[in-house]
Amino acid sequence: MRRWFSKSLGDGQLAGEPLGRIEALFLAESARAGRPADMAIFVRHESEGRLHCEVRVYFSPASAAVACAVDAEPCDRPSPEGLSLLAGPPESWLALFPDRTD
Repeated sequence: MRRWFSKSLGDGQLAGEPLGRIEALFLAESARAGRPADMAIFVRHESEGRLHCEVRVYFSPASAAVACAVDAEPCDRPSPEGLSLLAGPPESWLALFPDRTD
């Protein structure tokens, strides 16, 4: 299985601008690649008991160029629980999480 990538954007209240830049990079790269179903970026707000949540962005393997452009780190495929699709086609859920039940 190809590698996923992730990047912490820190406090959720400050993540709007970086998320916008990541989404713009993704849209350009996705258009160049022909908008494949397995190219997507997901986001999750993680609190782990802290007062403020941390925003973490997950890049599918087909989004590796975008991940590298923002210095994301390799990671395992995330659990789909709590993820939101930031960028990519809706069918990326099925392409990337075929065992997802909800």
